[in-house]
Amino acid sequence: MKTSDQREEQTPIKAVALAYEAGSVAPKVVAKGRGLIAQEIIARAQAAGVFVHESPELVSLLMQVDVDDQIPPQLYLAVAELLAWLYQMERGDQPAAELSALRGKVPSTP
Repeated sequence: MKTSDQREEQTPIKAVALAYEAGSVAPKVVAKGRGLIAQEIIARAQAAGVFVHESPELVSLLMQVDVDDQIPPQLYLAVAELLAWLYQMERGDQPAAELSALRGKVPSTP
């Protein structure tokens, strides 16, 4: 019998990288992967000073989006709030709400 810890160790990590270009309608998925690819995406983001946010629910939904495709409208609010929070953090402002509060706003399907 496997414990939940053992199952978590066997579940490969997932990562999705988003990019937003000024004038675009929505952010797009620029990289995604599982296991070693996910680890590399995270390592490169951290090396570049990019904030890495852990949200299994949001990552699972974003994994369904093809690379180079914009995120679907159903995810606009969740991603916009995350980006707004990050912008406040980068400016040194005190965020109005904790990022963990965003997890309850992630839709169940894209």
